[in-house]
Amino acid sequence: MANNLKKTTALGLIAACAFVGGAQAGGFSRGEADTDILYEDGDIAARAGYVYVMPQRGYDSINGASTSDDDFTQNYSIPSFSAKFRVSDNFSCALTYTEPFGAKSEYGADARAADRNADRAEAILAPVGAGKIPLFIGGNAVLSSQFKTTELGGTCAVSVDAGQGRFSVLGGLFTQSFDYTEVKDYGTLNLRDDGEMGYRFGAAYEIKEYALRAELMYRSKVEHDAEGVFTSAAPLASLPGAFGGPIPLGTQLSSTGNGTLPQSIELSLQSGIAPDWLAFGSVKWTDWSVLQTLNYRITGLGPQTKDFFWQDGWTISGGVGHNFTDKISGAISLTWDRGVGTGADIMTDTWTIGAGTQIKAGPGVVRLGAAATYLTEGSQSTAQGADFNATVGGDWAYAVSASYKISF
Repeated sequence: MANNLKKTTALGLIAACAFVGGAQAGGFSRGEADTDILYEDGDIAARAGYVYVMPQRGYDSINGASTSDDDFTQNYSIPSFSAKFRVSDNFSCALTYTEPFGAKSEYGADARAADRNADRAEAILAPVGAGKIPLFIGGNAVLSSQFKTTELGGTCAVSVDAGQGRFSVLGGLFTQSFDYTEVKDYGTLNLRDDGEMGYRFGAAYEIKEYALRAELMYRSKVEHDAEGVFTSAAPLASLPGAFGGPIPLGTQLSSTGNGTLPQSIELSLQSGIAPDWLAFGSVKWTDWSVLQTLNYRITGLGPQTKDFFWQDGWTISGGVGHNFTDKISGAISLTWDRGVGTGADIMTDTWTIGAGTQIKAGPGVVRLGAAATYLTEGSQSTAQGADFNATVGGDWAYAVSASYKISF
């Protein structure tokens, strides 16, 4: 039985294949650094992967009226790469690349109209310098917005024999970039931060004979201070004293912004439970309450905020894997993610069922995965900080993934 259980060790990594359905789950969470490659056999190992996510979330009603707007969420992809180098029997390091956070939305005519109406009311009531721009009294709706981060990191593991297995201490550094673009009626804002440092550390214990592994990993928060430009898309009146006259079409104004992307802690477990069978699961806490607002300032137009008011996120996942042959194995998983929204926007609970297969092909191993995510119904309201009232029904998102690994 022990020999059969040992064959299931690789199945723990299929969890990544089965859980490709990160669509609209965990706030802005997307990819995770593939530090699992540190557990792969061989002195050198490399894996490249790609996930394509198709979220399908649209408003059912806006300000109490039904809407025919298309889905505001947009499809996106998540590339990843990792490479492990074993320096000695007790020391290995990995280089990793992924896109850890991101979002992409495009809004329909009804949502834009509601946004403009909200801007008109706010601009009439708000004094100059109160975080609103009276010069946008005609309404300044969000047409589209997106942001993307990239992470390049290095993580090492120091391992020692402990009882029947091995105990490892893991740690490393990464640099994270940030690129944000928001297109509104009156212009386009772009903010960039080319790289801020973060770190991760953790510990793991594994007994390969029983395909058993427990890992606890912490990833630090990253504070971004971004710079960029606002490019006007229409002639603007200037605030008193800001300029000598109106701001012409196409004017570029320097801009700055700041915000924090969250820390997280994840506990992952796996164990052989029968010959050629493996059970796995994880619990992850993400500090999304750190993202209350995105603060930015456009020269001459005053300070602005984009409100989120999120709560912390929790993600719980579990599944089983099976070796069908010496070359083919598979896994299935179920994941629940607590929505982080508190009413300023719509980020509801999600349920994801995922499936993956691992096939030894040529000199390496290919993984294929697919997932379906159910996004529960929800609402946003002006009383909770939203720009306008809206509701969504239950929606679906889908994802597919592929990766290939070689080792020697």
